[in-house]
Amino acid sequence: MNKFPRTVAGGVSLPRLIIGSNWFLGASHTSLAKDKLIKTIMDRKHIEEILVTFLQAGVDAILGPPPPDKVKEAIAGAEQRTGRKLILIITPGFNLKPGGPAELEAERAIEQCKKDNGTFCLPHQMLTDALIDRREMVIRDIDMYTKMIRKYGMIPGLSTHSPEGITYADEQNNDVETYLQIYNAAGFMMPIETDWEMRIIRQAKKPVIVIKPMAAGRLLPPVGLAFVWSTIRKQDMVAVGTMTPDEAQELIDLSLSFINQEAPGIELQKTRSKWMLGKIE
Repeated sequence: MNKFPRTVAGGVSLPRLIIGSNWFLGASHTSLAKDKLIKTIMDRKHIEEILVTFLQAGVDAILGPPPPDKVKEAIAGAEQRTGRKLILIITPGFNLKPGGPAELEAERAIEQCKKDNGTFCLPHQMLTDALIDRREMVIRDIDMYTKMIRKYGMIPGLSTHSPEGITYADEQNNDVETYLQIYNAAGFMMPIETDWEMRIIRQAKKPVIVIKPMAAGRLLPPVGLAFVWSTIRKQDMVAVGTMTPDEAQELIDLSLSFINQEAPGIELQKTRSKWMLGKIE
């Protein structure tokens, strides 16, 4: 089995490449039609094949919301076939105010993450960024939720799209062991310039998981991955989504090339417009 480079967060060994789940669940960030296409393709068996590809390369951590049944079944199947367990980094949503759905009461939602075999629990950005108080420069109530996460034997982290989420949590010494932050060369969904975000990530007190490195398909994989791997630290991680096992293997191979500062050796796509280039190996 290949050994993908690893880091440590909260005392847990993690691969530096993390399996993203948006492409399993139909969140394309492109169009409703694309979302529908993804949901049509992504049945349990298809997801399982992708997970097997990652696990065989030593990429044994998956990031996303509490897994629906098809993802749970795919995880179980991939683990059985490879003999390797997946580390679940779960990003739940729950009520921030009284009166919401009972199943989304905060402690109940966090407890469900434990039942879903979560190792890490990072309340989703929809919650944490709503708690950011820019006037006082704090994240309100976050410690209340991290205590709940610890209570259920999971490791707390902070999922945020706001760059100040990392800086405030560091300044407050909040009980979080890793950060999740959008970072890509296109600036897609990023509220500040990439050079500012780069500096924030590089100065973070805890390892950072960067998401949307290919800007949800707007950047070619060699471009998006080359940028993030060359500008994050050795303790940081990159989450990637993929629609097929072949795409998963490409992302693994590209990532290893960039981490090792080597030219990518993947086979190039062939189109008629490139015939005049001659023989390019």
